[in-house]
Amino acid sequence: MLHFNLNRCQHLKKITQKCLSSIQVKMDKHIQRILLRTFALAELRKSWHSTHSLAGDKNIVLMGPPGAGKTTIGRIIGQKLDCCVIDVDDDILEKTWNMSVSEKLQDVGNEQFLEEEGKAVLNFSVSGSVISLTGSNPMHDATMWHLKKNGIIVYLDVPLIDIINRLKSMKIDRIVGQNSGTSVKELLQVRRQYYKKWYDTRVFCESKASPEEVADEVLNAVKRYQDVDSETFISTRHTWPKDCEQKVSTKFFSEAVIEGLASDGGLFVPEKELPKLSCGEWKRLVGATYIERAQVLLERCIHPADIPAARLGEMIETAYGENFACSKIAPVRHLSGNQFILELFHGPTGSFKDLSLQLMPHLFAHCIPPSCNYMILVATSGDTGSAVLHGFSGLNNSDKQRIAVATFFPENGVSDFQKAQIIGSQKENGQAIGVKSDFDFCQTAVKRIFKDSDFTGFLTVEYGTTLSSANSINWGRLLPQVIYHASAYLDLVSQGFISFGSPVDVCIPTGNFGNILAAVYAKMMGIPIRKFICASNQNHVLTDFIKTGHYDLRERQLAQTFSPAIDILKSSNLERHLHLMANGDGQLMTKLFNQLEYQHHFQIEKMLVEKLQQDFVADWCSEEDCLAAINSTHNTSGYILDPHTAVAKVVADRIQDKTCPVIVSSTAHYSKFAPAIMQALKIKEMNQTSLGQLYLLSSYNALPPPHGALLKRTKQLEKVEYQVCDADVNVLKSHVETLIQNQFMKAF
Repeated sequence: MLHFNLNRCQHLKKITQKCLSSIQVKMDKHIQRILLRTFALAELRKSWHSTHSLAGDKNIVLMGPPGAGKTTIGRIIGQKLDCCVIDVDDDILEKTWNMSVSEKLQDVGNEQFLEEEGKAVLNFSVSGSVISLTGSNPMHDATMWHLKKNGIIVYLDVPLIDIINRLKSMKIDRIVGQNSGTSVKELLQVRRQYYKKWYDTRVFCESKASPEEVADEVLNAVKRYQDVDSETFISTRHTWPKDCEQKVSTKFFSEAVIEGLASDGGLFVPEKELPKLSCGEWKRLVGATYIERAQVLLERCIHPADIPAARLGEMIETAYGENFACSKIAPVRHLSGNQFILELFHGPTGSFKDLSLQLMPHLFAHCIPPSCNYMILVATSGDTGSAVLHGFSGLNNSDKQRIAVATFFPENGVSDFQKAQIIGSQKENGQAIGVKSDFDFCQTAVKRIFKDSDFTGFLTVEYGTTLSSANSINWGRLLPQVIYHASAYLDLVSQGFISFGSPVDVCIPTGNFGNILAAVYAKMMGIPIRKFICASNQNHVLTDFIKTGHYDLRERQLAQTFSPAIDILKSSNLERHLHLMANGDGQLMTKLFNQLEYQHHFQIEKMLVEKLQQDFVADWCSEEDCLAAINSTHNTSGYILDPHTAVAKVVADRIQDKTCPVIVSSTAHYSKFAPAIMQALKIKEMNQTSLGQLYLLSSYNALPPPHGALLKRTKQLEKVEYQVCDADVNVLKSHVETLIQNQFMKAF
């Protein structure tokens, strides 16, 4: 398993070498020794990869429930690879015991059987072979560690109903571990937790797939697992030298997550297209939980060399477990007609940012080298700030000692509740700083800090600290957002509103383009989304761009609205989508966004405009229409929209053609914007305290119900101190350095 960690070491090597070349500072000898050991580990990646072919001297170990076809598929793979095939039942257990497995089970009982089965396998060693396990082998830890040392564990994930039907046809009515009163179905469901614990890669076995087809899928999965350099990331501004055959400037997933923003100012995107699931694979997920869907999709998008499947599963369960008030995590609610609300506010801070920021910190902590500290810089227009601070405060103590967060927010550009929530979310490893400007300045300033190699190099050498981001410019933050768009569609299928394959439209209140881009990625992975409806407020630069192809910030002032999370003029993630539409033209991206930086506008060519408009439509909503939508929706359905969701509903009502369902993303709970809601609902008792406003709204017995976590947190909020600074990049840098000194230099 050494290769799981090696690629992540290269990042620290590159960063530090760059710093040392630009700043001649003598480092502490202890730090030097740590870095030298880290660099040596990084070199082992090449040697590991060069000595292993598809199978090489490693075993392919097939794992799954009884009836999964392990024996049959193992034989087919053995023939294809011309290697030895070992069936644990026939070739190890029966030869060791001199009796059949069923006889042994009847003779000794469940517990002793598992122990003796484990001992028999522990005494067996082989290499370069295909091994078909028994269905109960994964219940014995020592056995699985023994097999894992020199094997790739492939989980044959067969639908439960198929397994039950196969066992019936084989006239098997009892399996290992089954006691009286326990059905085969119940036991198989329990078994899944053991399979999930051990597999390195998983193959979904579709009901109608032949053994030969499954065997080919296994070989493809093993090939992907072995090819640790196959899934790389590039900057949206990267250009390939014409005379260079070797890949340069590519990053692994772990490096893209660690660095956040590319050194050339671009954003990291997968070099290849995102994986596309088959119709059968999607249908398998219709009845799955949100956690199960997340596991499958993220496994496909994150190479196990970066995060092993079992570790990824642990992170997902931690992120989407007890932190969400609704067991469905991101439920879909029928509003009226063909409109559905995707509720993305059931997380601890009441916004859609929780769907990614409860997971992203765990991804980040796993990926970073153990010998370096990291400072996360975040620019927030409201909801991101508290979600980031809350997410990173949930790390274990050892990770919190090496990862800190600095959140910059517009001092007068967020709602009073959002500000209270941000500063109230400060923990031992997180601090909030108000900036006397708007969000666009905060975002631009953070990007400039990242691009300042002298400053970042100084921080690395002087304090052993590297900067990174948790905004949606970070791929690790954006990727989890794909899950809820896919999950929403699957829920509509599960609830019987549509059949799989029927198209839907999505309408998303959009400012920084990350949320709607995640829906684009969901479509690339196989979700049949027809139109992406971009909903803007009075800051409608994106709407204008989608209609004209002209991104123009000249003579445009940022307006403060009831929907502050989309009060944005410089939309970062648009660059990723333009890069996708332009077939990866990094030179064009550099040209366009340099024009935006220095000339404050750019125009894309007609062909790209037409391509954009094939999938996107857009409009914007006035403040008056926003409040009216909140009022009318409450009157007709008893449902309260937050201002961002109201913006989306107004636009959906206006331009959605009603020939297919539309999923409206509800990006925040209405209680975060109590003054606007009370104004919309014409509530005159304008209690001045946030807690009083929330309790007043809660008394209306509306849908969705009150947000318990927000009410609890509001009760706990006291007068919390926080810092405010001028809109000056150098002042922000000074704050960053001071925070690093306070956070990481305490022991020195």
